[in-house]
Amino acid sequence: MKLVCSKTNLLNGVQIVSKAVPSKTTMSILECVLVDARRNDITLTANDMELGIETKIEGTILEKGMIALDAKIFLEIVRKLPDNDITIETDESFKTTITCEKAKFNIIGKSGEDFSYLPSIERIDSIMLSQFTLKEVIRQTIFSIADNDNNKLMTGELFEIKEDNLKVVSLDGHRISIRNIKLKNFYQGRKVIVPGKTLNEISKILSGDTDKDVSIFFTNKHIVFEFDRTVVVSRLIEGEYFNIAQMLSSDYETKIKINKKEFLNCIDRATLLVKEGDKKPIIITITDEGMELKINSTVGSMNEEIDIKKSGKDIMIGFNPKFLIDALKVIDDEEIDVYMVNPKAPCFIRDSGETYIYLILPVNFTTVV
Repeated sequence: MKLVCSKTNLLNGVQIVSKAVPSKTTMSILECVLVDARRNDITLTANDMELGIETKIEGTILEKGMIALDAKIFLEIVRKLPDNDITIETDESFKTTITCEKAKFNIIGKSGEDFSYLPSIERIDSIMLSQFTLKEVIRQTIFSIADNDNNKLMTGELFEIKEDNLKVVSLDGHRISIRNIKLKNFYQGRKVIVPGKTLNEISKILSGDTDKDVSIFFTNKHIVFEFDRTVVVSRLIEGEYFNIAQMLSSDYETKIKINKKEFLNCIDRATLLVKEGDKKPIIITITDEGMELKINSTVGSMNEEIDIKKSGKDIMIGFNPKFLIDALKVIDDEEIDVYMVNPKAPCFIRDSGETYIYLILPVNFTTVV
């Protein structure tokens, strides 16, 4: 095999597929990127058996062939080469020579025949949305998936399609994030659970361009994302997702309308007094006069008042400040509505059209006089 391509194209391609290279594995072939130049284009592939990424790059194929190269070494070599055309040449013993200007590397590759190709997925059942929308939806929900495997379902996000609506849900036992997206067309109903790792990696690759679309294909066991010249194939998480409808309520005893930025900045200031790892709640007192936020820690205390529009009962309620910050950071509205029932019941932040809903469980606290 012999091919020539620009450093920019090669580096971009290797960086994209490297997101599917496992950090730990007993199968050394999975630590490789497959460079496939057997046809008329150069295809790079990586696959950890759960997540696979394939992307095509521009270049000139002088001799057709393929090779599997150690992803980490390959990426570092390409990254540190001069900004010029790179030539990759292999022989029958898989010895690979990578040259650029006066720099020349010799590394030993592996047979491409041993590589685990992406599963062949029949592309029938699909939806389409813009790269911008998908990137935003992931950003606005991914923070509330669970970060451990105690409950596999919580490490993924529910994608539920009903006619022209896509609902994306994540939860970790303390909070729920929901985004509802209006699709351009009507689609067959479907529910799948997509691993959080897959969505995290996709959001890093997506350009976020409003004019570029993503096609998403579903099967019983896989989900496929196609955009630009890249294909991402991921296994789905199997199982029945939680009944979200029974966790949501339209009842409330207290409703406030508040400036989002002011609310976020106030909580952010309060957390200055909380050491990492400390679970100090922020205590919110709501009366007709306004809203007071207090936090007490070993470092000190802080309290601040914010103007609000209130309807309903007075309430004193405590929250993990991080959970409030995570939700507020991803809401784009200038003013938000917050609904509360009592100090033990979840609070809801949602807009009138319910394009977003954030449910946050309160925490117990002791008042200090």
